[in-house]
Amino acid sequence: MKTVLVTGATSGFGRACTELFVAKGWQAVITGRRKERLDELANHLGKDKIHDLCFDVRDRHQVEAALDGLPEQFSDIDVLVNNAGLALGLGMAHEASLEDWETMVDTNIKGLLYMTRKVLPTMVERKQGHIVNVGSVAGDYAYPGGNTYGASKAFVSQFTNNLIADLQGTPIRITNIEPGLAETEFSKVRFHWDEEKAEKVYQGAEPLSAEDIAEAIYWSVDRPPHVNVNRIEIMPVCQSFGPMVIVRN
Repeated sequence: MKTVLVTGATSGFGRACTELFVAKGWQAVITGRRKERLDELANHLGKDKIHDLCFDVRDRHQVEAALDGLPEQFSDIDVLVNNAGLALGLGMAHEASLEDWETMVDTNIKGLLYMTRKVLPTMVERKQGHIVNVGSVAGDYAYPGGNTYGASKAFVSQFTNNLIADLQGTPIRITNIEPGLAETEFSKVRFHWDEEKAEKVYQGAEPLSAEDIAEAIYWSVDRPPHVNVNRIEIMPVCQSFGPMVIVRN
C-alpha cells in the first residue's frame, strides 16, 4: 500500500486531499497543530489507514522528531503534499503586522523547506517519490494587500522549479499546484477568525472547493511514472486577471 504524507490536514485542501487518497486505496500520514481534528479525521477514515502527527511545521526540531518516529508501516513516504500554509491580514505593506509577515514566512517557506529536506533524501535513495507543493495564483499575480503572502507563494513556485532542476536524472517528481479563489478556512484565518469579513470574500461568487484542488493533486500524482506535471494553475470561472493600474493626476 502506498503512503501519502499531508501537512495541514486538519481542514481545507489538506483534509480533502487525505480523504481522496484514502478513498483511492492509499494510507496517509497526516499532520497539523489541532490534535482534536487529527483524531476526528483518523477515526473517520480508519486508524488502520491513518497515522496522525501533531506538531508545528515551523519548528524544525519538531519536524525531525515526528518523522524520525514514524512506525515501519508508514515510514516509506511515496508522496509528500506540502499543504500547510496561510495568509494573515490584508493590510498595505506600510501598515501590515510584522508578526503576521513572520508567521507567513515561517509557515509557507520554512515549514515547506523543513518537510521537503527531511523526506526527499529517502525518496532519492528509494528511487521513488513525488512532492506536491501547494502554491497560489498569488505567487504569480500581485494584488493590494498580498505583499508577503504573495511573495511566499512565489518562493514556492521557484523552489519547485529548482527542485525539478536538482533532481534531473532521478525518477522523483515535483509539482506545484496553484489555486485561485477557493472557499475553505483560508479567509477566516486571514482575517483572524472574523467570519463576517471572511464571508464577504465569497459573496456573489462561485469559488473553487477543497475537493477541486484535491482532485488536481491526485491527478498529478496518478500520471504514469515517466510524466511530471510541473505546475497546475486553477481558477474558478468567476475569477480572472485585473487590468494594469495607472494612477492619474
